[in-house]
Amino acid sequence: MKNLLLASTITALTLTSIVSTPQAHANNIAQSLCEYVAVDDKKRMRSFLKTNKLKIRKIFGSVKCNNKNLLAFANHKGAVKTGTLMISKLPKKVVSANLSILESGSKALADVANARISS
Repeated sequence: MKNLLLASTITALTLTSIVSTPQAHANNIAQSLCEYVAVDDKKRMRSFLKTNKLKIRKIFGSVKCNNKNLLAFANHKGAVKTGTLMISKLPKKVVSANLSILESGSKALADVANARISS
């Protein structure tokens, strides 16, 4: 009986730690990406994505920075290098859906987006 209670307690603690870890990891990933975009650090952003085996097209829809998607946030911060990286990696359909946001801000990002869509 004592062994059964000990085993169930260990199992419960293990399952609790497994369930809570991915959420914390996802928050750290989003926060790091937002920081790299805010300071326009393309090199560190690429390295971070590669280290964590992530692709921009896979995480673009779920990462928000100040309640804006990554492209809108890059546009707001004037982050041309990281914005250009994201535009080159995202599907044309996603870029064209965000074109109006880009045209309201940085001309450089709008030009890159227009070139991406027309190619």
